[in-house]
Amino acid sequence: MRAAGRLPGGAHATINAIGVNVALPALILVHVHEVDLGPGLARAVATAWLAFAAGALFFLAAARAFALSRETTGALILTGGLANTSFVGVPMIEAFYGSHGIALAIVIDQLGSYLILATVGIVVAAVASGGRFDPAACARKIMTFPPLVAVALALALRGVEYAPWLAALLERLGDLVAPLALLSVGYQLRLGALRGNLRGLGLGLAFKLVVAPLAVVLVLVGHLGLDGDNTRITAFEMAMPPMIGAAIVAAEHRLNPPLVALMVGIGIPLSFVTLPLWWFVLARI
Repeated sequence: MRAAGRLPGGAHATINAIGVNVALPALILVHVHEVDLGPGLARAVATAWLAFAAGALFFLAAARAFALSRETTGALILTGGLANTSFVGVPMIEAFYGSHGIALAIVIDQLGSYLILATVGIVVAAVASGGRFDPAACARKIMTFPPLVAVALALALRGVEYAPWLAALLERLGDLVAPLALLSVGYQLRLGALRGNLRGLGLGLAFKLVVAPLAVVLVLVGHLGLDGDNTRITAFEMAMPPMIGAAIVAAEHRLNPPLVALMVGIGIPLSFVTLPLWWFVLARI
């Protein structure tokens, strides 16, 4: 599309806005509304939050060590700290662990990844995008962030069945997340940007694809002594590539868009190699 000149230069900003304000909320309204919130799922959700916190500490330390800019650091915290637990995660879980693992994947995705993005993630984006930090303005932005509003609404309506026409509409709109996000990322992806972003890209993908899942395995299996498919699926979800929704939010806040596009554009195909390796490792613990 970029080479053909069919879209205007800033088309990705409009695509991102549709993704954040329409498609993502619709996806959340569908899946969070149907999630079975059992007590055994709390640990899996907490793992996503802890992985994000570990990522934030890792990239803040890296920023100090390598003198990374505030925008680059924010981009890495969002894309390196949040896993693609839906677009890549759900089909990968089904392929490697069967359909019984999809429910856990959705819980991790919606109450972990997407809820983090809708709360702490938007704070990171606001602070990293520059300017003076205004707590009141940031709080207003969080409370009016469409994905967060969708999470609250979906939980409030858990006992209410959607009308068939509404359910169909939300599913159709939610299905737009992957194609819109991939179009936006592909439109912005320029391999020429590798020259100035190799260090950030290496740090981001190393943490996302190797360090984060390794840390989860060491904590859940090595420290807590947990076992079973739920533990393996939780660790496997943390090995997913960078989250597309986080990339959209980072790009919307102009946090080093070339690096953001590289993190997703290279991270997703690279994960097709690393994920089978992680499945092999997890099957033997």
